[in-house]
Amino acid sequence: MKVTIYTDGAARGNPDGPGGYGTVLQYVDQNGKLHEKQMSQGYKKTTNNRMELMAAIVGLEALNRPCEVDLYSDSKYLTDAFNAHWVDGWLKNNWKNSQKKPVKNVDLWKRLLAVKEKHQVTFIWVKGHNGHPMNELCDKLATTAADGENLLDDVYPEVVS
Repeated sequence: MKVTIYTDGAARGNPDGPGGYGTVLQYVDQNGKLHEKQMSQGYKKTTNNRMELMAAIVGLEALNRPCEVDLYSDSKYLTDAFNAHWVDGWLKNNWKNSQKKPVKNVDLWKRLLAVKEKHQVTFIWVKGHNGHPMNELCDKLATTAADGENLLDDVYPEVVS
């Protein structure tokens, strides 16, 4: 099955302010009918990069069988990690970057790699805030979630309470 996932993350007062992600999953069934699912969630204290990763993770985790996925993001952090093979280097160097420093957000990178394994994923970068209708929708979902109620805790090593 062919699926398209659009993603965006947002953070207010990045880093360590409230943030959220927005994800839109689309596929066309065998009768030619378009199906769409929108997902978003806000967090009390997070970063933009964490929300960009969460948007992709949630989209892929929503798939209930192996799929061919085109995943659109305005995050070079996310798309370059795969398209420029940064992840390969991080894995080879035991989660150290090219400066020999620990890679940030390892918990989410590991979660993303685990869920990505089940699918054939192509990461496609789109310019943010440039009128792309689905990117604009994801941005609205992410910012609305960041500004909303019922924010979750995002527990990760880089944030010190």
